[in-house]
Amino acid sequence: MLFEDWIKNDTKSVLLVEPDFPIPNKSRNHENFLPIGLLKLASYLRTKKIEVKLVRHENNSLTGDFNQLRLSIAPKDDFSPDLICVTSIFTYWSKYVAEAVSYYKTLYPKVPVLVGGIYASLLPQHCKEYTKCDDVICGTVEAAEEIIPAYDLVNVDYQIIHTTRGCIRRCGCCGVYEIEPQWTYKESIKDEIVKKKIVFYDNNLIANPYIKDILHELIELKEQRKISYIESQSGFDGRILIKKPEIATLLKQAGLKNPKIAWDGSLKEAENIYKQISILTEAGYKAKEISVFMLYNYDLDYEEMEYKRVKCFDWGVQITDCRFRPLDSTFDNYSPNKTKGQCSKDYYIHPNWTDSGIRKFRRNIRRHNICVRHETEFHSSLLERKKIPIKKAQEYRGASFEIAVEHIPDAWDPKVFHIIDEIEYDRSKFK
Repeated sequence: MLFEDWIKNDTKSVLLVEPDFPIPNKSRNHENFLPIGLLKLASYLRTKKIEVKLVRHENNSLTGDFNQLRLSIAPKDDFSPDLICVTSIFTYWSKYVAEAVSYYKTLYPKVPVLVGGIYASLLPQHCKEYTKCDDVICGTVEAAEEIIPAYDLVNVDYQIIHTTRGCIRRCGCCGVYEIEPQWTYKESIKDEIVKKKIVFYDNNLIANPYIKDILHELIELKEQRKISYIESQSGFDGRILIKKPEIATLLKQAGLKNPKIAWDGSLKEAENIYKQISILTEAGYKAKEISVFMLYNYDLDYEEMEYKRVKCFDWGVQITDCRFRPLDSTFDNYSPNKTKGQCSKDYYIHPNWTDSGIRKFRRNIRRHNICVRHETEFHSSLLERKKIPIKKAQEYRGASFEIAVEHIPDAWDPKVFHIIDEIEYDRSKFK
């Protein structure tokens, strides 16, 4: 059934639920995890005079209403829903969706429970059987797409905007074409602006044939001080940037922060990637403001990915960590704190990769980014954790790696290739 078919004449109230996903507390209100689909449903339901309540399911109780941070309207004690809608994100977080569905079906046994979102759309049959929900809603709810989301239900100072749905590409590692199979786009967004900060959720923002018109709208709104911040959740299509470099200038003029591009291909594409970075720097961005999506635990092995990382350091750009999980993966118990390592029973490990390689590359990326952001030639966890005497730290913080390594026990050089099994300094032994 369509979502609209579940809205009956006697539907008076709907409970909207975000499961207790393992999102770090510091990211609870981050744009990457805002349940924008539920906010759109809330606005749509309100047009039908239906009361809505938005909660985060946590600790098997209703007391954690969006961590008491997002929910700006106090819930009513007598709230009794006629319908419950649970959202989903990644397929490998399916168990959290199932836990939420189970809890609310127990709490309200006669109330239908629907599940929508990414997991529901990619694996509808699995979602229906595993969560035991009453129905799965795939894709977007068209009736809610053109309505401004109910931002009054959350405590954020930004808004989410889509200028497009779908994508003009069909990358093997991406499920966009399954969730949003049709490529659609808007000609204008100026009438949607309700906050000064904007985050675009487009899968391929600059592929919109009207992107220049939209950017000119944003430039005008910025000049009028009606907007102050713009960011894109996804990276920019480098092939389009090369064909239309003027878009980079418009992005800068509009005030877009932290531009990102993707480098999914081999090391042979280095020259092409550098062209994309150069277009952004020529438009006025600093190299360290630019980030490159690096998909690892996929077809390219650790060695090639590490050489790609070194190239990125030569260019002075950061790297966005992207560990690959298959689109049909329904679990991911990867733990960054496992000192003895894990295996494929714990999380997906590509045949070209190993647990130690994945952990090593993640550490390399983190150190790399710290060096780029702070414009330093080496990284030291001892310095970062203030385990080095202050005078010594001040003396060597700006030194070259060649000098620092003689005085800082765990100095790490971002300029060189690091093998997987190199012996690393044991910080726990430093007194």
